[in-house]
Order: sequence, then structure tokens, then C-alpha cells
Amino acid sequence: MASLVSSPFTIPSSKKLSSLAQRHLFLHSFLPKKANCYGSNSKASLRVKCAAIGNGLFTQTTQEVRRIVPDNNQNLPTVKIVYVVLEAQYQSSLSAADLEDANIFIGSLIFVEELALKVKAAVEKERDRLDAVLVFPSMPEVMRLNKLGSFSMSQLGQSKSPFFQLFKKKKQSSAGFADSMLKLVRTLPKVLKYLPSDKAQDARLYILSLQFWLGGSPDNLQNFLKMVSGSYVPALKGTKMEYSEPVLYLDTGIWHPLAPCMYDDVKEYLNWYGTRRDANENLKSPNAPVVGLILQRSHIVTGDDGHYVAVIMELEARGAKVIPIFAGGLDFSGPVERFLIDPITKKPFVNSVVSLTGFALVGGPARQDHPRAIEALMRLDVPYIVALPLVFQTTEEWLNSTLGLHPIQVALQVALPELDGGMEPIVFAGRDPKTGKSHALHKRVEQLCTRAIKWGELKRKTKEEKKLAITVFSFPPDKGNVGTAAYLNVFSSIFSVLKDLQRDGYNVEGLPETSEALIEEVIHDKEAQFSSPNLNVAYKMSVREYQSLTPYATALEENWGKPPGNLNSDGENLLVGMSDVCYPDSLIGNIPNVYYYAANNPSEATIAKRRSYANTISYLTPPAENAGLYKGLKQLSELISSYQSLKDTGRGPQIVSSIISTAKQCNLDKDVELPDEGAEIPAKERDLVVGKVYAKIMEIESRLLPCGLHVIGEPPSALEAVATLVNIAALDRPEDADRDKLRTLFQFLGECLKLVVADNELGSLKQALEGKYVEPGPGGDPIRNPKVLPTGKNIHALDPQAIPTTAAMQSAKVVVDRLIERQKAENGGKYPETIALVLWGTDNIKTYGESLAQVLWMIGVMPVSDTFGRVNRVEPVSLEELGRPRIDVVVNCSGVFRDLFINQMNLLDRAVKMVAELDEPTEQNYVRKHALEQAQALGIDVREAATRVFSNASGSYSSNINLAVENSSWNDEKQLQDMYLSRKSFAFDCDAPGAGMTEKRNVFEMALSTADATFQNLDSSEISLTDVSHYFDSDPTNLVQNLRKDGKKPSAYIADTTTANAQVRTLAETVRLDARTKLLNPKWYEGMLSSGYEGVREIEKRLTNTVGWSATSGQVDNWVYEEANTTFIQDEEMLKKLMNTNPNSFRKLVQTFLEANGRGYWETSEENIDKLRQLYSEVEDKIEGIDR
Repeated sequence: MASLVSSPFTIPSSKKLSSLAQRHLFLHSFLPKKANCYGSNSKASLRVKCAAIGNGLFTQTTQEVRRIVPDNNQNLPTVKIVYVVLEAQYQSSLSAADLEDANIFIGSLIFVEELALKVKAAVEKERDRLDAVLVFPSMPEVMRLNKLGSFSMSQLGQSKSPFFQLFKKKKQSSAGFADSMLKLVRTLPKVLKYLPSDKAQDARLYILSLQFWLGGSPDNLQNFLKMVSGSYVPALKGTKMEYSEPVLYLDTGIWHPLAPCMYDDVKEYLNWYGTRRDANENLKSPNAPVVGLILQRSHIVTGDDGHYVAVIMELEARGAKVIPIFAGGLDFSGPVERFLIDPITKKPFVNSVVSLTGFALVGGPARQDHPRAIEALMRLDVPYIVALPLVFQTTEEWLNSTLGLHPIQVALQVALPELDGGMEPIVFAGRDPKTGKSHALHKRVEQLCTRAIKWGELKRKTKEEKKLAITVFSFPPDKGNVGTAAYLNVFSSIFSVLKDLQRDGYNVEGLPETSEALIEEVIHDKEAQFSSPNLNVAYKMSVREYQSLTPYATALEENWGKPPGNLNSDGENLLVGMSDVCYPDSLIGNIPNVYYYAANNPSEATIAKRRSYANTISYLTPPAENAGLYKGLKQLSELISSYQSLKDTGRGPQIVSSIISTAKQCNLDKDVELPDEGAEIPAKERDLVVGKVYAKIMEIESRLLPCGLHVIGEPPSALEAVATLVNIAALDRPEDADRDKLRTLFQFLGECLKLVVADNELGSLKQALEGKYVEPGPGGDPIRNPKVLPTGKNIHALDPQAIPTTAAMQSAKVVVDRLIERQKAENGGKYPETIALVLWGTDNIKTYGESLAQVLWMIGVMPVSDTFGRVNRVEPVSLEELGRPRIDVVVNCSGVFRDLFINQMNLLDRAVKMVAELDEPTEQNYVRKHALEQAQALGIDVREAATRVFSNASGSYSSNINLAVENSSWNDEKQLQDMYLSRKSFAFDCDAPGAGMTEKRNVFEMALSTADATFQNLDSSEISLTDVSHYFDSDPTNLVQNLRKDGKKPSAYIADTTTANAQVRTLAETVRLDARTKLLNPKWYEGMLSSGYEGVREIEKRLTNTVGWSATSGQVDNWVYEEANTTFIQDEEMLKKLMNTNPNSFRKLVQTFLEANGRGYWETSEENIDKLRQLYSEVEDKIEGIDR
């Protein structure tokens, strides 16, 4: 419920707000009602009156404030109205009790299915009794509740009446329901003539209600309630209720708080702007920057526009002209093209655009049309920023929440605008808890306005005037780690970018002749010896200077200690060049940020986009090739070929004996059961043995791996492009059923080829630097999803509410069924009662939620999509249909998954708790079985005991086991396990979705102690178990063993969905496959070494990550370390190459070998260890510049 009485307009004070902005805000709160004008050619009958300031009809957060009961000292009839709007957490408190004695129900903007169903269930019970039910733009199932006398919408979408045809969704419709309703208002006369006479009056009043509602001003809303109450509330029958006709407003136009009226002509608006007496000459100058703003009409007509006014005044105080456009519906693409682009020259009137709505450009919170939005924004071709007003929280709730934005707002107002190419989700406005009005957060408004102007200036400045800083990553801080990026040759890429900018007219001075020379300039101090231990430090900053430049320095000390610290420091000064401070907003300041990111990593790119306001531009990862065979594996392949041609001769047994011997030398006996050497083997069994060995070496040979490192701006060679096409063609696709002809397939591959070789990585960078719009595109695996290509797009993730898809669910069923069958086969036919698994952000983006779907299928539920294709609820599958028990799960979500898919964490938690509460036998429902046991043991209720969805605390990432392993800063495995438990035991609670992550370590430990198996997914050939440290960082295999009462080690499995035939292997099998195809494979390591300095680091990283797997799972065979030592240390030529190319990374490689031995993971000869110790001493001397 909500009050309709106008409330006073208050402005939060702020010393930082400019005096001009303060003066205008103060004046605006007392402005009289003003006439609206449309220009000289408009009809007088369409003149519109500006709205008085109202309270915006905000649904309150507390029960006490929500219920507004008028004083009734005169015993007048009372009308009770229940009103529900978009805000999710307030709808959740709607109950049947609210509606019991209500007269009228009003709903609006209900676009979240869970809430729509709740509203529908509550209202349906009372619908026949209620005097009127009015629902405005919402989901169809809620719209069907509408009734006004004889007028009803219960047949919405089904009736053939021309009236209902207006609501039918058309394929080309861009903003769906809201625009259908606007169309309905505009076509009133046409509609009425189709209605029977007895229904015409009620339909007319419904349409008048709609006009009042869309008008939105306090006057309109008061007249609306008078009309509906007087016409339909029995207690008021016979009472004459006077009300005025709806005051109409422009559907779209231009609005300024100081303008005499709204405008529907941009030239007339600019004419007024040029005659303003309050503006100084700089603001009127043709050289002033111009910023376009996109506003919601509802905020303007209700007078809830203080946050808009603050942005307009701040921009103008900083010297920028403003063109603020608005729309009454949910499609802003038309107004963008009409008011922000010159119709004659087709050039934009503005230098940058900021949407203050927080929604997608087309469709708002309902059904989005991203292609239509992109088309309009490409035509506009300026930077596009989407800032956020708080919608689902009050300012205080937002500030106090460790989670930050409400999960639904993240989905609707952060993720969806990114699909349009929106950047910089700065929260610029809060909400008052009592009035519900928006108010400016002035510090945020300053940041937003400054950055909008800075982006706009890129459009206006010449290339010679622009100053560009290039930053590179270096972690852990070490001379061997400068310039790290996934599968990117960083220095060659920098060189390529600088050469191209130089050719394009940018002022690039002192560029070396080669990329190798560039490395030397960055890495080596010119004043010192060639092998100096220090980087080439540009500037030494004193602590005092650092503190004067860093206003938040004191706040950093709690986590980072006092400056200068011991990273990038000489003990007295900070060495400028890199910073490890986690204050992205403060650090980036007002500088536009363009960030190259690997196309296959949309999740981390999205974090960079949101935290550092980056325009993320995708680059191609190296094309994947077959791993091939080498050394003993190649010899095995040749022996098998010989056997196939000679097996029927007398040489058959001899060749099989050689195959067995060679297979054992290659350590294939760990993967294939082989007879003893010299044993008599019958002919049929010989074929079986050879067949098993052949299958294993084929698995190794056909494994896809990326070779080498990518250079920005270098498209793949012809051979690399063909290899990519082969891999694309090898995958099963949903559309393959229609490709029954090779011609169709080759046509598809031809289209893919154009995308593979297209090169826009440099072009997009230059577009961004010139203040243009960079076309957005999805991130992911280009083989799985060729739409990722061509690279050079503003990379984004996906609609978090769109997963898991139906196809993902089908794939998930296959993997889960294979996983359970393998576990049963290896454990005496017993089902696993609990599986502990990991959910990754990038994996779920690439596969559209396959691993998320796996969890749902394990517990035996299916996702249910709403009208808009969004997944916000699940339904249990019957035990009969499931055909097995429901498997319990312990879900460890990465910090990135938590940030991107908080809605899906909510979905999972609801699903698990729903299953725990099903009335089923515990031997068929392990979730319920364990929840009941844990509830009793911990003295908590079953819902809390069924908590299974965990991650880090809000704002925290990883278990930090990876950092401990990389830095060799751990004592024993128990220390690593304690780190895991302390950092990953924060639970999400669907019963309090806005509360953030809460530590529930006892529940976490008890749930893990029941795990029979641990499980992770590999979905891309580009990233495998030892390529990154994240996989072992999240592995709880050894931890589970220590938590289990029986001390039994759980089975550990990895699902490989990189090919059409999904495989479930043990962790040990996968580690061996990874070692054979990458670390020990000449094709892989020679490809890496062709990149020089960075290639050595890549080799060292794989060995370090292998040690990580030893530490968390104990699943690495001794021979892996032995073979690696043979390859990189025993080979003198290789050893020298590694040491000379990147001595710092080579030192880390040697140190890792010694550490693997010291921790008991690698048993080897004393000679090997002595050699490693000697090498470590030699490389230390080389780095320190000591010549012995």
C-alpha cells in the first residue's frame, strides 16, 4: 500500500556538490507548475502540464510504514487499496491477510516470475470479492487478473477479439508489453467500436485508468483513484465523485528541470538552451562537450526527479551541455535516434551518452531486444554508459549489505545493459526508506559526470593531444612475471599496438625496433648490469608523496600494512609502475579504461568491466591443434600399425610383447590394464590388449591444445584457421539435425572462416580511443560458440537468468548419469550419497549453465522457464521418473560465479531446501537423510541444515591455496585445508537473499564429511587442470578424507565435455593426460618457447600447478615429475635455453622441482637433487650479476 499525498522534497547536503548544482536543486524544489510546450507546430489541445512533486508510489520496506491508514474522525466510507510494484523484497511480504478486507488491488511492473506467482496466488483467492483489480505493465499471468466491472483480462493472449490482439507479442516487437499498452491508449477510439455496448463503459474506464497511470503525476493518480473508487466500490455507489480527465504527457521527448516545457524537437530544445540566462558563455559555446542523458518519464511526471536534476546540474557545472531525453515505454532506441542524431548529417549531437534508467535500452525489466539496441547505439557511435539508481534497496540497506546490489538488480540493471554494450555501472542514486523517493549520491554523481565528460573528450581531442598509458600485470611481483595475460604474447602485442597507433597518427616516441628490445627496456635497468635483479624503475615515490596523492591510504593499512610495504618497494620508496591495491574505483579515477581480455574468459572480463569501469575488448586465443604423439608414444603408434599388418604372421606375439613393454615405459599401465611382460597371451586377448593401448594413445593424440601465444592484431595463419574449422565441425550442435547435406555444413564453415580470420582487435581499440561505440559481443569458447568471433568486441557474459538452457540440461543429464555409473562401478554398486563439486563463472557462461544443470539433476529437479525464457524456479522430478536416489551435493561456487550468478545461487539453494523437505524415504533422498542427521547434531532446523551452496565471503575470492602454493608459503597440507574451510564456508541463504554470504562452517564441514566423490568440469580445450591454479585451489579431495569419520579418500572425477562425446575420468587419469599432452609434449612446450621470455613462465606455471594438485589431492604420479625433470633439466640444450631466456622463471622452475621432492611428492635420485641445487645456485648468481 502507499500514500497518495505529496511529500516534501528534501536534498541531502553535501560539501562536495558544486555551488551551481546546489543552487539549482534548491530552486527546483520550489518551482511552480509549468506548462509543457511542443513547439510552434503542435496542436494546443496537446499541451501538457508539468507535474507537481509526488512521492513516487514506492512500496515501503517495513510492515509498519507500508500500511497507511487515514485518520477518519468524520466516519466517512474508507477504501482500502493494496498496491504492489517492481521491488522484489517488498512483494515477498504480500500476504492473503493484506487482501482480506481490501477493495482495490493495483499491481505494476511485476516482471520476476517467483514474485508474479506469489502475487497471482494471493490475488486469485480474493479476485471475485475485490471491487476492482488493476494490473499495469507486468507479466501476462498477472495481467490476466485485471477486472473492472464486466471488463476482464482473464482470456489475455487467447481471445481473438481485436482488443486482445493488441496485446499479442509480435516477433518484431522491441519492448513488449509496455509498448503494447501505450499503443492501446493511442488507439482508444478503434478499440471501443469493437466492444459490445454493455462492456464499453467498463473498458472505457479501464483505458482511462491506464491513461491516468501512465500519466503518473499526483493529480492523475488522485483522479484515477477517485474514478475507480466512485465507480466500483459499493460503499460509494450513489456518491458523486468528481474527477478530472487524464492529463496527457509526451510519450517521448526532451526534458530539462529549468526549461519552460518538455520538447519533442531537439532543434527547439537547443534553441532554448542557447538563450538561457542562467548559463555562462562556456556552457553555450559550440566547443562545449555535450552529454546525452536517457531518463524514465515516470520519474519526471511524478516529480521523483531529484537524482536526474543532480546529474544535469553537475554536468553543467563541469562545463558540459546536456540533452536529457525520456520515454514513457520501455523502448529508448527510438528517442535515441530521434533526439541524439542529426537527421541531416547523421552525426551525433552528443559526445557520450549516459542512461540513468539502469535498464537495457530496449525492453527494460521485461523482454529485451539487444540487436535492436545495438543497431541504434552503433548508429549513434559514442561511448554508452549505464548508471544505476537503487531500485530494490534503500540507500542504507545498500550501504550495509556485504553483498552490495540486490541480486535481482544485478541481473536486470547490470548484466542486461552489458549485452547492449553498456559500461560503468556506477550507483549514482539511492532511495529514501520512508518516501521511496530517489536521491542523488553526490560523490557518485561527481564520479559519473566526470567520467562521462572524459569519455566524450576522446571524441573531441586530436590524436596528437591524447595521452595513453599502457599497464601490464605482474603477479606474483617478480622480474620473471612481468606482462602476464592468458595465452597472450604481451610484449609483442604492446609493440604491435604501438606500431599501429604510430601509423595512425598518434605521437609514439622512442619505440624500439623490435618487441624483444621493448622487453629489455622494460625489464632491465639501463643504469645497472644486464642481469640486474630490479626492473627498469621509472620513478621512486616517497611515502610522504604517496600519502598526499592517496586519500584512502589509511584505509588500506588494515589489509596491506604501512607503506612502502615489501612488494614493489626498495624499503624506503614505492617503485612506481605497478600497484596491487584493491580500490579500483579510487585508482581508476576519471580515466577512461580500455582493457584487452581473452575472448574465452567472459566471467573475469565482466569483473574487470564492473570494478574498473573497463571497455573490455576481446582478443583471440591461439587456435587449438591436436596434441599429436612423441617419443615412446609415437613408437607405440608405429608398433600398433605393424601389429595390424603382421598379426597373423609369426611375428604377432613378439610385436605385442614390444607394445606391452613400450606402454609400460610410457607409464600407460596406470591407465590400461596390461599383462605381465613375457606372459603367454592367446590371439584373441592380444587383439584386446592392443585395442586398449590404441584407444589410449588415440585419446592423447586427438586431445586439443592451444599452441603458442596470441599477438594482438595478428589473425590466424591459413593452417591455424583450418584447424579451428575442423574443431568447430567436430562438435555436435542442436542445428545439426537440419544439416543433412555436406553443402550446408560447408556453407556454415565458410561463414565461420570469415569470422576466424577477421581482425578487429586493433580497430576496436582505436574506436574506443576515438570516443566511439565498440560493438558488444559474447565471450566464450570460439569452437563451441562461433558467435564469439570475430574478436575485438566489447566482451560481455550473458543474461544470468537465462541459464541453464534446455540444451545444457540435456548435456548435464548425460554427464551426471555417467558420473554416477562410474562411481557405482568402482564402489561395489553403491550410489554416491554426496558429491562435492565446483561451479565456475566462465564455464557456465561458455556452456550456458551445464554444470549448474548437473547440480539440479543430481538432486533430481528440473528448471522451469517463465514467459520471458528466464529460469527463476525449479520443480522436483518424481523418484519413479528419476530412477535412482536423489544425490546430496556440496556446491562450492567461485567468487566470480557468486558475483555474476547470485540469482542462480538463490535458485540452487531453494532447490536443495525444497528437496530436503520432500516427504520421501531417506534411502531414496540423501539430501533429506543428511539434512535430518545434521539438523539433530547441530540443533538447527532442517532448512538451515540443508544449506549446500557455499562460496567466499562477499568481496573475497579463492581459497588462497593457489597463492600459498605459488609462493611456497605453506607449512603442511593441514594448513591448506584450514585455509579452504575458513575462506569457502560462507553460505547463501534463499530465505534472506539480500543479506549476503553468512559463515556456516559447521554445516559446511558436516556436509563435506558425507562426500563420497569430488567433481569438477573441463569444458574447453584452452584451459585444463594445470593451465590455471583455480582448479586445484577449489579441490577438497584430501580435505574430505580428513573430515570423513572413516578416513576414506573420496573418489575424484573430472568431466571432459570438450568433445562431442563427454567423458568422465578420474582426477589421476586427467592429470596424466594433461601432463602427456602439455607439459611433456614437445609440440606444446616448443610452441610456448617460440614466444621467448613469456614461454618459459608458461612452462614453470604448469609445473607449479602440478605440485598444487599433489598438495590438495595426492593424485599426481611420480613419473610425471621424473619425466619433467628429464625434459627440462637433464637436456643441457633445453636447460640453457630456459636459463638464458627468462632466468627468473627458470629459478622458480628449479625451486618447484626441489619443493616437490622436499614435500614428498617426487621420489628421485640424489644425483638429480644435487644437480637441481647446483643449478639453483648458478641461476641465483646469474640474476644477481655474480660471475664465479
